[in-house]
Amino acid sequence: MRRTGPDAKGPYSKDCMKPKFLCALLALAVVASACASRDGDSLSLGGDASDGTVSGEVTTSTRRTIPEEAITTIQTTTTVSEPLDPLPEQDWEGQQLRLVTLAQLEFPTALSDRAGGDDLWIAERPGRVRQIQRRVDLDGEAQTLRLMNTVVLDITDKVSDGGERGLLGIAFSSNGRLLYVSYSDNNGRSVLAEYEMGTIAALPDSERILMVVDQPQSNHNGGQVSFGPDGFLYWALGDGGGSGDPGDHGQNRNTLLGSILRIDPAQPGEELPYQVPADNPFSGSSDGRDEIWLWGVRNPWKFSFDMETGDLWIADVGQNELEEINLLRNGQERAGRGANLGWNVAEGDRLFSGDEFPPDHRPPIFTYDHSNGRCSITGGYAYRGDLNRPLKGVYLFADFCTGEVFGLEATDDGRITVANMLFDRATGQVVGFGQDAVGELYLLEADGRVSLIQRPGVGPTTQVVSSDQDIRGGEIDEETNVVPDPGDGG
Repeated sequence: MRRTGPDAKGPYSKDCMKPKFLCALLALAVVASACASRDGDSLSLGGDASDGTVSGEVTTSTRRTIPEEAITTIQTTTTVSEPLDPLPEQDWEGQQLRLVTLAQLEFPTALSDRAGGDDLWIAERPGRVRQIQRRVDLDGEAQTLRLMNTVVLDITDKVSDGGERGLLGIAFSSNGRLLYVSYSDNNGRSVLAEYEMGTIAALPDSERILMVVDQPQSNHNGGQVSFGPDGFLYWALGDGGGSGDPGDHGQNRNTLLGSILRIDPAQPGEELPYQVPADNPFSGSSDGRDEIWLWGVRNPWKFSFDMETGDLWIADVGQNELEEINLLRNGQERAGRGANLGWNVAEGDRLFSGDEFPPDHRPPIFTYDHSNGRCSITGGYAYRGDLNRPLKGVYLFADFCTGEVFGLEATDDGRITVANMLFDRATGQVVGFGQDAVGELYLLEADGRVSLIQRPGVGPTTQVVSSDQDIRGGEIDEETNVVPDPGDGG
């Protein structure tokens, strides 16, 4: 029988969508009651804290509980009843990292790079795209960043902003000439659109609507858009909202909801403004919608491709109990082609409805429960940069309610190591991550902060200047390897 009860919808709840100063206060609280859920459903913060888990010990319970300030190692290929032999000491675990705040925006939801430059491009939930100008010295020893006053794109008049709606995703074409955006329109529908880029901003009258998908309810919109290593455009859509997938969209391949889609926007079709790649799993068949790449997701709040391997990572927000991470390797199976991730029959690696898992179910590689105030996963990226080389290949993700950031390493022998990441300041509610062209990672927080993740003393010195300042040099703080903004009293 289907479970009933509170719905831990994500990635964020109406109670967390207060004015900025209230949201900032909520972010400082470790109690997840600050993130009570929406639509009349209260958020389950359950999970027995005394589940027998011992810090550093591997048990079956650690599959769903991340111990406080501990490293968890699990074996995903078999059921574990005895502790595993410990892995060799990992350099990335327990490192102290620095968050260099680059800008203060209005609820940043996504970050993208663009071909032909080093600048960063950020989506704000109300419907704006902003630009952070970045200049790197020829010797690569220093970089200066500033938030540009010019708004790259403003579609606030078209965007329904609030709760889980808004401008949710951005991506650029491989040549940087086209900007793709994913947003909720004023009717609550999910829209995928294309804009031409001018010299310094998108051309507002150039909008080309690619897809419009009706949303039965206001939540579970997914919304991320990204180009894969194959050059095609991927778009994530949640199950249409509501507790327990009332429309049964997750296992219905004849709807676009509850799926990640894959299209070719560069090649308009005869009847559609895009073409469906011929190798999509249901292209030209009656077994499912042509655009579907994979299905069975509830609310995929961020997916990403490993820029080195092409592996597909998906963080799917759970219902009452479990948050999950899916890793779909880019091997013979082509990074999740035709994969069924199980929702709404499965929540994580547990049955949610029915008596058995779908025969083609692809279980997650890692799940965690809602103990210790955790409630809603925010997906990130596998690190491929140079500012923290021990993190190479480690996947970063976060919990929205607690603001904790974790690293996950998946080894070829099937072991998963998860550890808390340590920063020089407390993190707020983590809405998303970003990755630039060279693999460096950025943190996006609900209070508006956009921050570079950097190991102190490693990499180029970083100077952040205000919008009305010229990009220029400054004195270096040798301890932090960051040049302070002359205007911040530093």
